[in-house]
Amino acid sequence: MEQQRITLANGIALDVVDVGPRDAPVLIFLHGFPESHRTWRHQIAHLSARYRCIAPDQRGYRGSSKPEGVENYTPDKLIGDIFLLADALGVDKFTVLGHDWGGAIAWGVALMGQGTRVTRAVIANAPHPGVFQKLLYLDPVQRAASQYMRAFRDRANDALVREHGLAALLMKALDWKRSPVMEPEERDALMRDWQDADASIAMLNWYRGSPIDVPPLDAPYALPDGFTPPPLPPLNIPTLVIWALDDLALPPANLEGLEAGIPDLTIERIPDCGHFVPWEAPEEVNAAIDSFFARTEFKRSDG
Repeated sequence: MEQQRITLANGIALDVVDVGPRDAPVLIFLHGFPESHRTWRHQIAHLSARYRCIAPDQRGYRGSSKPEGVENYTPDKLIGDIFLLADALGVDKFTVLGHDWGGAIAWGVALMGQGTRVTRAVIANAPHPGVFQKLLYLDPVQRAASQYMRAFRDRANDALVREHGLAALLMKALDWKRSPVMEPEERDALMRDWQDADASIAMLNWYRGSPIDVPPLDAPYALPDGFTPPPLPPLNIPTLVIWALDDLALPPANLEGLEAGIPDLTIERIPDCGHFVPWEAPEEVNAAIDSFFARTEFKRSDG
């Protein structure tokens, strides 16, 4: 997919795919760690005849801007990039779709933009900000699954990454029982991307800039004194949550209680699929999106 360079009002430059009819409703796709816009390649191919599909390599990834310093990768800046990208491309209203870290940013974009600019949200295997932190404190399965985040935040691993690439840290920190099936050319491209030391450190800064607290395994399983959940409003736009049930990093407990804060919620559970659901189960994901869009089309005015 051909990319163009888009400079945002904050000076950040993103490499962006922008395909589909210019007068069609707009979809903005946000990828996660440690991938790129190509996370959504199957969905963009499926939808770009009917929708304008915009998919950036987000801040810190591949050829996009990589400002130094963890302070440049806090959620407010990453969320802000998406609204500024829409501005730069002349987009008023849009549907946001996100996976993994891109899903975490999509939750924020949806919560901040609902009622004004964001008309629908599609989230794939990305925890809701009102759920995830409590699970890390209380749920042994989620806490154990998230210990890799402590390794990603550890600056002592930067020398390993700079010398041997991001793949070396992934092999050290992740104990995945099975590797998802990826097309050889896609895997080769990712391995090349992961050799870029500056991009690898910038990608890890997404974890370091996050306020999420990941306790060690031996910490008490209890809410800390004075803990209060983030003061989030309800998400009142139609929302589809797609969840692959064999995700070793994010177990299905992340779905519990979502309906309390999302009145128009659709959950699509996909069995026998791991974390990278957009390309591990593209037909199921495409079908879920088609069904959701057909049901919510009359509610949206994005374009």
